[in-house]
Amino acid sequence: MEKLSDSKGETQVTRNRVISVTTDASGAYHAACSGQVVVIVDVIDMSTTLEVALQEGAALVLGASPVSCRAPVPVNPAAIGKYAAVMADELDTEVVVIAEPRIGRSAERQERAEGFLKGLHAEGIKEAGIYPNQGAETAKLVDFKDKIVVAVTDCGGAAFDTAFNAGAPVLTGTVARTPGCTGWKNAAKAIERASEIAEDEGRGIALVAASGKALEDVLATYYLSEHFLLQRFY
Repeated sequence: MEKLSDSKGETQVTRNRVISVTTDASGAYHAACSGQVVVIVDVIDMSTTLEVALQEGAALVLGASPVSCRAPVPVNPAAIGKYAAVMADELDTEVVVIAEPRIGRSAERQERAEGFLKGLHAEGIKEAGIYPNQGAETAKLVDFKDKIVVAVTDCGGAAFDTAFNAGAPVLTGTVARTPGCTGWKNAAKAIERASEIAEDEGRGIALVAASGKALEDVLATYYLSEHFLLQRFY
């Protein structure tokens, strides 16, 4: 039986595994509670920034909600901060923070990331730096190699935060191009990452457009869902 589920509850399934297409932090939360692998798609720019971080050798990428988050679901950026600190200690590496506004005072970025930083600092870890969320261009500002990179952003960060704290495996994906990689290739990498975890753990996959108001996010999730089906994901 083959179905696929979207945010309105219409479903497509490959064999006995559900692939869902949903939107916003609320969709990410409910997908996480249902036990799916959650893939956050925030093309402009959170998931593109984290894609280039992975491309440049980041050890781990995460997302967290800013202090101004008004999502109608539970978020806990301090818990993400504590997890990042534990992983930094385990991997003997540094934590790089990506925040917004893209253009503005660094103090504003620090203020918006305060919830995450509170958790990070509570575990005795200081961030290596706070940089603007500028998509593929962010790699020109910071060396990502072997770092833990955390994007504290309104849409993608909040969606990642709520799904992660609900206990789901959470990944990011983009269809934007990055230096040396086409958008097609980056989409294929997102599919591969999610498929590997879903198959290993016997889970379905939820593709989450970080904002239901962002056409690029919604179209990207549907593109990715079609390609999951084409590769005969089981």
